[in-house]
Amino acid sequence: MIQLYFLSILCNGISGYLLFSGNEGESINSQKFSPVFYLVLGILSAVTGVLKLLSPTMDKIFILGDLIPAAAGIISGLMLIFGIYRRISPVASSEVSVSGSLDNIALNLLAFKKPIGISLLAVAVIHFLFPQALFL
Repeated sequence: MIQLYFLSILCNGISGYLLFSGNEGESINSQKFSPVFYLVLGILSAVTGVLKLLSPTMDKIFILGDLIPAAAGIISGLMLIFGIYRRISPVASSEVSVSGSLDNIALNLLAFKKPIGISLLAVAVIHFLFPQALFL
Protein backbone atom coordinates (compact mmCIF):
# COMPACT_ATOMS: atom_id res chain seq x y z
CA MET A 1 0.00 0.00 0.00
CA ILE A 2 1.22 3.44 -0.88
CA GLN A 3 0.00 4.84 2.45
CA LEU A 4 2.29 2.49 4.40
CA TYR A 5 5.15 3.36 2.07
CA PHE A 6 4.67 7.07 2.82
CA LEU A 7 4.22 6.48 6.57
CA SER A 8 7.36 4.35 6.67
CA ILE A 9 9.48 7.03 5.00
CA LEU A 10 7.99 9.78 7.18
CA CYS A 11 8.33 7.91 10.48
CA ASN A 12 11.84 6.66 9.76
CA GLY A 13 12.98 10.12 8.67
CA ILE A 14 11.53 11.97 11.64
CA SER A 15 12.66 9.32 14.14
CA GLY A 16 16.14 9.29 12.64
CA TYR A 17 16.40 13.06 12.86
CA LEU A 18 15.20 13.13 16.47
CA LEU A 19 17.58 10.37 17.53
CA PHE A 20 20.55 11.89 15.71
CA SER A 21 19.99 15.50 16.78
CA GLY A 22 19.96 14.81 20.53
CA ASN A 23 22.99 15.22 22.76
CA GLU A 24 24.80 12.13 24.03
CA GLY A 25 23.94 12.51 27.71
CA GLU A 26 20.46 13.85 27.07
CA SER A 27 17.31 11.80 27.37
CA ILE A 28 15.38 11.29 24.14
CA ASN A 29 12.40 13.36 25.19
CA SER A 30 14.15 16.30 26.83
CA GLN A 31 14.54 17.89 23.42
CA LYS A 32 12.12 20.05 21.46
CA PHE A 33 8.80 18.21 21.71
CA SER A 34 6.56 16.86 24.44
CA PRO A 35 6.81 13.25 25.61
CA VAL A 36 3.39 12.59 24.07
CA PHE A 37 4.80 13.40 20.62
CA TYR A 38 7.65 10.92 21.12
CA LEU A 39 5.26 8.25 22.38
CA VAL A 40 2.84 8.67 19.47
CA LEU A 41 5.70 8.70 16.95
CA GLY A 42 7.21 5.60 18.56
CA ILE A 43 3.94 3.68 18.48
CA LEU A 44 3.22 4.80 14.91
CA SER A 45 6.72 3.79 13.77
CA ALA A 46 6.52 0.36 15.37
CA VAL A 47 3.02 -0.35 14.05
CA THR A 48 3.99 0.84 10.56
CA GLY A 49 7.04 -1.44 10.66
CA VAL A 50 4.94 -4.46 11.59
CA LEU A 51 2.32 -3.66 8.94
CA LYS A 52 5.02 -3.27 6.28
CA LEU A 53 6.13 -6.81 7.03
CA LEU A 54 2.60 -8.03 6.43
CA SER A 55 1.80 -6.09 3.26
CA PRO A 56 4.64 -5.40 0.80
CA THR A 57 4.63 -2.28 -1.37
CA MET A 58 3.60 -2.88 -4.99
CA ASP A 59 4.47 -6.28 -6.54
CA LYS A 60 7.59 -7.13 -4.64
CA ILE A 61 8.62 -10.40 -3.07
CA PHE A 62 6.75 -10.92 0.18
CA ILE A 63 8.75 -9.97 3.31
CA LEU A 64 12.05 -9.27 1.49
CA GLY A 65 10.70 -6.26 -0.37
CA ASP A 66 10.21 -4.16 2.75
CA LEU A 67 12.41 -5.93 5.27
CA ILE A 68 14.92 -3.15 5.98
CA PRO A 69 12.39 -0.28 6.29
CA ALA A 70 10.13 -2.47 8.42
CA ALA A 71 12.97 -3.42 10.76
CA ALA A 72 14.06 0.23 10.91
CA GLY A 73 10.53 1.26 11.86
CA ILE A 74 10.28 -1.33 14.60
CA ILE A 75 13.69 -0.38 16.02
CA SER A 76 12.94 3.35 15.92
CA GLY A 77 9.59 2.78 17.61
CA LEU A 78 11.22 0.75 20.37
CA MET A 79 13.91 3.36 20.89
CA LEU A 80 11.42 6.20 21.19
CA ILE A 81 9.15 4.21 23.52
CA PHE A 82 12.09 3.09 25.67
CA GLY A 83 13.26 6.71 25.83
CA ILE A 84 9.88 7.69 27.26
CA TYR A 85 9.97 4.70 29.61
CA ARG A 86 13.41 5.61 30.95
CA ARG A 87 12.32 9.17 31.59
CA ILE A 88 9.03 8.57 33.39
CA SER A 89 9.69 5.24 35.16
CA PRO A 90 9.73 5.94 38.91
CA VAL A 91 10.32 2.30 39.87
CA ALA A 92 13.89 1.41 40.75
CA SER A 93 15.29 -1.50 38.79
CA SER A 94 16.06 -3.46 41.98
CA GLU A 95 12.42 -3.53 43.11
CA VAL A 96 10.82 -5.25 40.11
CA SER A 97 12.68 -7.77 37.94
CA VAL A 98 10.66 -6.93 34.81
CA SER A 99 11.50 -3.27 35.20
CA GLY A 100 15.17 -4.14 35.59
CA SER A 101 15.28 -6.16 32.38
CA LEU A 102 13.40 -3.45 30.46
CA ASP A 103 15.80 -0.90 31.89
CA ASN A 104 18.80 -2.91 30.65
CA ILE A 105 17.29 -3.26 27.16
CA ALA A 106 16.56 0.45 27.07
CA LEU A 107 20.09 1.33 28.15
CA ASN A 108 21.62 -0.95 25.51
CA LEU A 109 19.43 0.46 22.74
CA LEU A 110 19.87 4.08 23.74
CA ALA A 111 23.66 3.72 23.87
CA PHE A 112 23.64 3.61 20.06
CA LYS A 113 21.22 6.48 19.57
CA LYS A 114 23.27 8.53 17.07
CA PRO A 115 24.39 5.66 14.76
CA ILE A 116 20.85 4.31 14.66
CA GLY A 117 19.55 7.80 13.89
CA ILE A 118 21.96 8.13 10.96
CA SER A 119 21.00 4.71 9.63
CA LEU A 120 17.29 5.54 9.95
CA LEU A 121 17.81 8.70 7.92
CA ALA A 122 19.73 6.72 5.30
CA VAL A 123 17.00 4.06 5.10
CA ALA A 124 14.33 6.74 4.69
CA VAL A 125 16.22 8.52 1.88
CA ILE A 126 17.13 5.30 0.04
CA HIS A 127 13.59 3.95 0.43
CA PHE A 128 12.24 7.20 -1.02
CA LEU A 129 14.66 7.24 -3.97
CA PHE A 130 14.44 3.54 -4.88
CA PRO A 131 10.90 2.26 -4.16
CA GLN A 132 11.22 -0.76 -6.48
CA ALA A 133 14.49 -2.13 -5.02
CA LEU A 134 14.32 -5.75 -3.86
CA PHE A 135 15.47 -5.22 -0.27
CA LEU A 136 13.96 -1.76 0.12
